[in-house]
This record gives sequence, C-alpha cells and structure tokens, in this order.
Amino acid sequence: MSVTPRDPLLAIARLVIVIAQAFIGIAGVALVIGMPILFFGQDKITVEARSELANPDFIFPLAQVLGLMAVTLTIIVCAFFFLRYMRRIVDTVGDGDPFVPENADRLTSMAWIMLAIQILTIPLVWLVYSLQVAFEETDASFEAGLDLSGIVLVITLFILARVFRKGTEMREDLEGMV
Repeated sequence: MSVTPRDPLLAIARLVIVIAQAFIGIAGVALVIGMPILFFGQDKITVEARSELANPDFIFPLAQVLGLMAVTLTIIVCAFFFLRYMRRIVDTVGDGDPFVPENADRLTSMAWIMLAIQILTIPLVWLVYSLQVAFEETDASFEAGLDLSGIVLVITLFILARVFRKGTEMREDLEGMV
C-alpha cells in the first residue's frame, strides 16, 4: 500500500539512481574491455609514448595503469551496489513501509561499501602519483587528504542502520501489543 502514490521526489530519486547506475555500468564495462587491450597492446603503446615524450628509454608503466584500472573498477562495482541498495530503500519508501529489517541491513551494507571506497582511495592516489612520475609530468599536481565527509557519511549510515533496526523492533513490539 502506497502512502504517496505519485511522490515526485521519489520518482526523481529513482530516476537519478537508475541513470547513475547505467553510467557506472558503462564505465565498468569500458574498464573491463580496456584492461586486456592495454595488456596486449603494451608494445605499441610504448612505441607511441616514446615518440610523444621524445624519450627513447621510456617503458610503459603497465602495472601501474592496470592497477589504477583495477582499483577504479573495484570502486565502480562498490558504487553500483551502493546505488542498488539505495534504490531498494527508495522503493520501500514509495511502498509506504520503509521500516523493514531489510532496510537496516541495506544501510549497514551501504556503510561498509562507503568505508571500502574510502580505503580504496589510498592506493588510487599512490597509483595516480606513480603514473605522473612515470610520464614525467613536472607540472602535474593533485591534492590528496583525508576526506572527512566520506567518514561522516560512513558513521551516519551505520547510525541510520541502527535507527532503522530499532524502529523496526519498536513497530513489531507495538503491533504485537495491539
């Protein structure tokens, strides 16, 4: 039973989530296709890079590039599942019953996923830096630091999961009394 049969906010949220998942899926497929292409085309890429960089001793940093792609792919997969859980929560809100045990589990999973993404950014930064060095980027710069907003999001999701779990228990207790 739907409390708000045509809630525009929920419809927009669902549409945005589905579009984001589609773009993330396309990016993931591109990485999966690109990794073997780079692996098998390493020699040709090295020749082109030597010419472009005017460095006859340049060796294409295949390990770093594939590592960067693998870490990025892992983050993309995590983001896809994060959005899948979010879409399912939005669906339960649209159904008028968000306080179900599954949503507490979904929020907990979302928190763990965001924590994994935060941790995965550590090797990602190192790989980007090593590629800048390998390609002799002297003017390249980037900032890396602790992302407090990500940590706050992780903590908030864990707390919301407990709130949902407790709310579900309280509702079940109340229904048992009636």
